[in-house]
Amino acid sequence: MARRALILVEGHQRGNGLRYVQAAQRLGLTPITLSADPAQYDYLAAEKLEAIRIDTDNLDELILECSRLRATYDIAGITGFAGDDESVYATVGKLCRHFDLPGPNPASIERCCDKFTQRQLLAEAGVPMPAYRLAANVLEVERSAAEIGPPVILKPAVGSGSCGVRLCRNIDEVTEHTTYLLGGKHIWRASPRILVEEFAQGPYYCAEIMGNEVIGISAAEFGRPPHFVFRACTFPAALTDDEHERIATVSLSCLRGLGLGWGPACIEFRRTKRGLVVIEVNPRLAGAPGPQLVELAYGVDLISEHVKLAIGEECNLRRKHLQTAAAQFLLPDRDGLLDCIDGGSRAAVVSGVSEVKFYVEPNTPIVRKGDYRDWIGHVIAASPDLAQTEAILQRAVDLIDLSITPFPAAGE
Repeated sequence: MARRALILVEGHQRGNGLRYVQAAQRLGLTPITLSADPAQYDYLAAEKLEAIRIDTDNLDELILECSRLRATYDIAGITGFAGDDESVYATVGKLCRHFDLPGPNPASIERCCDKFTQRQLLAEAGVPMPAYRLAANVLEVERSAAEIGPPVILKPAVGSGSCGVRLCRNIDEVTEHTTYLLGGKHIWRASPRILVEEFAQGPYYCAEIMGNEVIGISAAEFGRPPHFVFRACTFPAALTDDEHERIATVSLSCLRGLGLGWGPACIEFRRTKRGLVVIEVNPRLAGAPGPQLVELAYGVDLISEHVKLAIGEECNLRRKHLQTAAAQFLLPDRDGLLDCIDGGSRAAVVSGVSEVKFYVEPNTPIVRKGDYRDWIGHVIAASPDLAQTEAILQRAVDLIDLSITPFPAAGE
């Protein structure tokens, strides 16, 4: 009898990749990763996992490889990871359709991954959003920013992880960032198009969704502007029943407007002076450590439940307990050489801490990019209430030593 396998298209080094592998193994599946560069995922070699090098942008090659694997394995399901290229998840949907396996609607995923198309569809569905314009060159961006009125957000129309996203407080900053985006330094996943958006100011929330069910809502804080790099995240958010209901209701409107509703999604909001507005709909599971916070707080393992969906089994989203979980990210305050990152073992034994993870080693050059790649580690904690969880986190973070020596100035 052939072994049952779960095909994973690409992986995720800092995020959920290893957790998907472990979930598959717990369900009796053999995880097989298809990747353009398997070596970039350390856990594949460390766990001696099967990985196949293949062009994951080429659907025909993927179909041929999966067909070849079917001669040896019973392919129970196919899923994958967005990473910094969300088109991967649309490819997963196409593979699932080809092999008649459960999966997301690829057309809905593709529409959602284009932020301008997403905005248009949400507007048609009556979803509250910031004002927005699409632009392709400096003049169009400047005109759009003037029409909306600074401050504005500039972001690539296709992308993720806050890459290329910046707050521009005046027209000079608009011109400067547009020149950067179009000047060859930013890596475009599609033809260069820039979304210009009104800066929605207010508390940030994110609805964690599986299928058509809102599992819970997190709150998060960002590091210093003009970039949007998460500094801390808490689950569940401290909301009134009315606030929770409003976010859940708008979330379901987003799913209907975009043709989503299978598998995971996460929807980002800001609560502004004029009310709740949708910042972005992500047709995928939130990046790590989001799923860990949900599991710590509610006892719901979203990754395992997603794998169950992918292999045609019924998932169980019932809460098993109620705690408050939170993560604090370690962010560099300067560019330079990382002299020291230590104290992880001390922080890890603080009661209530569930994980301390460093992403980099000492002597690593640090060059901030203004997106998720700036994280150099995180600490996660959980307890019965928010104040206690925050105190645990602070106690643990205070035990971590972090030192960066600035690079020598030019000419030194």
